[in-house]
Amino acid sequence: MQMNTKLPNVGTSIFSVMSKMANEYNAINLSQGFPNYSSDRALINRVSHHMKAGHNQYAPMAGLPILRQRIAEKINRLYQVTVDPAEEINITAGATQAIFTALSVLVHPGDEVVLFEPAYDSYRPAIELFGGVPIIYQLEGPDFSIDWARVKALTTDRTRLIIINTPHNPTGVVFSKSDMLALSGLVKNTSMWGLSDEVYEHIIYDGQEHHTILKYSELRQRSVATYSFGKTFHNTGWKIGYLVGPSSFMHEYRKVHQFNVFSVNTPMQYALADHLTDPARTDTLSDFYQQKRDFFGHLMDLTPLRPLTCSGTYFQCFGYGHISQVSDVEFASWLTQDIGVAAIPVSAFNSSGHDDRVIRLCFAKTEDVLMEAGKRLSKLK
Repeated sequence: MQMNTKLPNVGTSIFSVMSKMANEYNAINLSQGFPNYSSDRALINRVSHHMKAGHNQYAPMAGLPILRQRIAEKINRLYQVTVDPAEEINITAGATQAIFTALSVLVHPGDEVVLFEPAYDSYRPAIELFGGVPIIYQLEGPDFSIDWARVKALTTDRTRLIIINTPHNPTGVVFSKSDMLALSGLVKNTSMWGLSDEVYEHIIYDGQEHHTILKYSELRQRSVATYSFGKTFHNTGWKIGYLVGPSSFMHEYRKVHQFNVFSVNTPMQYALADHLTDPARTDTLSDFYQQKRDFFGHLMDLTPLRPLTCSGTYFQCFGYGHISQVSDVEFASWLTQDIGVAAIPVSAFNSSGHDDRVIRLCFAKTEDVLMEAGKRLSKLK
């Protein structure tokens, strides 16, 4: 029976493609963004504790009150922003689900949504599923900076939403205060909303500051921010995140969330609430990953690949245009098959296929894996 597809331009994700290729060619997988080391044993033990304590039935639809309270406390401590844990926070089955459900609320047929590409690959399909029209601002290497006058020129009276991602995947760029003020000025006196993907909020380097969309008063009542415990606590397979937004939005969000997911893993929510009582578990994360970034960077200095600035996330982008003019898809495939290291071609994050001849490597790996990857990549000529 023939199916009428809702996503005619969507195939298998590049992450699945490259991970499959890495397995086939016994390559070191630096393509997909997940750590190869365990989450904190103390956190795992708390999950076990709460399972044994009988916390195994449905959690409240919005999430455990104690976990939402801990999140509100963390936001206030880090950003001096007061968030109502009952009305403005919802626990989600990962940040991707939070974004998808938020878009289902915010985007109506014909609405225009401004996207900065390269962009995380779930944004555009979700927009299209809900009848929205993606309006693309193409970021270009090597610095991937934003000209906000150009962004303004893309907006119309049909613009409903602007999606940002800071720290940015795949480029590693971190939005500055001036970026956030420019966005704030852009949406002022309009009906536009902002959606900020901040899953790497705790992974920022060189003393830079995370500028959450929640800190800016003009944006606060017309913006939604999404977060991921998986990125923070090295357990991406748990698929637990949360979403923060004004109560007017959250009222509509929960109407959809209750039928989309309803509730999220109960013992893990209890364990995460326990884990968040120690601020060091989030506040030391930047130092942890900066050491990995710098360690990997020293290894990559022995290769001809040219590093781009990495101010956040656990991804490092590299240019290769000075050594090859093949497409980044071809180059990533060749790296996997012949050199034995799997990478992500950054053009996969561009719906137009725009190709700066840049690849993305994930350094959220143990030192032995990074050393072997560096050894293999040093064979490049």
